Amino acid sequence: MLRTCSRRVISRLFSISQSAALAEETPPHVPVMVDLVAEHLQLSEGKTIVDMTFGAGGHTKKMFEVCPEVKVIALDRDPVAFEYAQNLAADHPLNLTPLLGKFSELPILLNGLDISPGSLDGMLLDLGCSSMQMNHGHRGFSISREGPLDMRMDSSPKNPDPTVAEVLAHIEEDELAKTLKIYGEERQAKKIARAVVEARYAGIYMRTTKELSELVAEVCGIDHRQDKLQRHAHSATKVFQALRILVNNELNEINYAMLLASRYLKKGGRLLVLTFHSLEDKIVKRHLFGHVSGFAANVEAPKYSLDMQEPNTCWHQLHKHVIIPSDDEVYENPRSRSAKLRVAEKVK
Repeated sequence: MLRTCSRRVISRLFSISQSAALAEETPPHVPVMVDLVAEHLQLSEGKTIVDMTFGAGGHTKKMFEVCPEVKVIALDRDPVAFEYAQNLAADHPLNLTPLLGKFSELPILLNGLDISPGSLDGMLLDLGCSSMQMNHGHRGFSISREGPLDMRMDSSPKNPDPTVAEVLAHIEEDELAKTLKIYGEERQAKKIARAVVEARYAGIYMRTTKELSELVAEVCGIDHRQDKLQRHAHSATKVFQALRILVNNELNEINYAMLLASRYLKKGGRLLVLTFHSLEDKIVKRHLFGHVSGFAANVEAPKYSLDMQEPNTCWHQLHKHVIIPSDDEVYENPRSRSAKLRVAEKVK
């Protein structure tokens, strides 16, 4: 027997169009704390920096403004970002090298450039989604713009990884609830997972962002959530975050990126990481503080106190506290509101 709320949801879902919304023209992505990033990378001629998350190129463009002779390797797994990097490389043919791939593919890509471990001067990680992904409904990241439930950073036809729609069509209820609880820190994870599975049993599959967001809103009812600017936050925000993390394997990729930074940076090299939610930041902190067991940074592990164990780290953090955007920047770019910047120097 379907629950009452699920029956209401299913009846409404039959009336929702399955067509994807066309991409909308939007302003370019605004990089976060761009001046501080360039300053802390200590740019100079002859240095080589890896921008691990090129996006629309805001941070890299700033690097060239500060130091036109710096060499930048621009990595991104998003083919759209890779195209932007190729366009920028036309203006900096000797100093910018675009690469298409995930963090875990970087060693092979660097080997192809004859770059060995311990040779890089700086690495930048700007985690999370970019505006160019969020602002286009056909990418499936946005709650407010209807489109197919994709959410893969690489949504090209050659990518064999499943979309969110494909995941929701097959995932078990318990596994979905666990995903929403851990990756989204969603309070009503079990109720939402139950509604998705019950709808599926009735022949209703989540194929668009609107279908999923309306289902979650129906399950959660009146849920007065607010973001860090005290604005109304949609009840499906954490669900979308959790599913995006799942299909892109984001936490494992971040963990691997931190391991790569410790391997490829030279002594004295700088690592800068911009995070936008607590799961990202926990992994980064555990690497920087040396609280990593083997090759994993377990996001479910209890918080560590620095006097509980001798840290095993190659990092010296240059600031006691994280750097956050100024009030003026948050006002001008609300998406920067949750950003945290950590700066570390490799000491061994």
